[in-house]
Amino acid sequence: MAQVTLSGIRKRYGSVDVIKGIDLQIHEGEFMVFVGPSGCGKSTTLRMIAGLEDITAGDLLIDGVRANQLRPVDRGAAMVFQSYALYPHMTVADNMGFALRMAGVTAAERSAQVGRAAETLRISHLLERYPRELSGGERQRVAIGRAIVRKPKVFLFDEPLSNLDAALRVNMRIELCRLHAELGATMIYVTHDQVEAMTMGSRIAVFNAGGIEQVGAPLALYDRPANEFVAAFLGAPRINLVSQPQADGSAAHRALWTLLADGRPDRVVRVGWRPEHVRVVAADTGIPAQVVLAEHLGDTSILYLRVEGVTELLHAKVAAGGPHLQPGVRIGLSARGDTVIGFDQHGCQVS
Repeated sequence: MAQVTLSGIRKRYGSVDVIKGIDLQIHEGEFMVFVGPSGCGKSTTLRMIAGLEDITAGDLLIDGVRANQLRPVDRGAAMVFQSYALYPHMTVADNMGFALRMAGVTAAERSAQVGRAAETLRISHLLERYPRELSGGERQRVAIGRAIVRKPKVFLFDEPLSNLDAALRVNMRIELCRLHAELGATMIYVTHDQVEAMTMGSRIAVFNAGGIEQVGAPLALYDRPANEFVAAFLGAPRINLVSQPQADGSAAHRALWTLLADGRPDRVVRVGWRPEHVRVVAADTGIPAQVVLAEHLGDTSILYLRVEGVTELLHAKVAAGGPHLQPGVRIGLSARGDTVIGFDQHGCQVS
């Protein structure tokens, strides 16, 4: 296990700054998730930690030792890639033990370490197979096993589940969380999938445009986002963002704003309203809205709602069933004030 500290980390390609000064401390034994949209810099940051990208400026410390100039092999980090990167002509056992063989570890010790890792990952029965004989999930376990046998200080995962189907991704999320609990290792995990981030991370660092918008525990970020970007990125369906209406705005828009912004400071110009906090009531007892589309997901339904004067459709997450779930039906909307988040003109949360 190791503590990883990034202090003023920057990365520049030519005249283009892609990482614009990152300060972050990753605690020993923590499962830290980097999440953000494509091109935000999360994978580049991970590759700088691994030593696969040079650091333009700033300091990277691994267990208190400056690692900027250390070779990747000397950093005590093991990386698991999205593409598995297995040698097709080697068996599972040989793939997992390859780094140990290159390091001069004896055959007997290699076999013992590979066997222990295989038991941890529940792939002992696959050791004599070749990658072409494995499923996607099995290949990813082998790639993780190859990292485990090195006994690294830090595990680095670069979108390792993105090539798997939805059901297998769920299973592998569970396996990775189990593995983290069992090994107690420091893990840094990159993903663009906010569901993976919310369900796996001890803490989440939300990346955007080469910087970090907010760092914190998953539910803390969900309930108390620092700004509109974090609020909109975390959560599915995404949060409803309602702007203050103009003086000539529709009566429904003005009524909705009064409901959501009641008692908030004057500097609040937009409010965030999570779909699960939207209350659907009778049409004559709430803010008038019309159902445009209903997505039925079994136990719940997602409603897409139009409120006159509001530019974007609103989302509501409600229990399945009932006549109000049909497109074209008119309903009413209500809310509890303590579930609404206010933002100022700069997009920052207003307490």
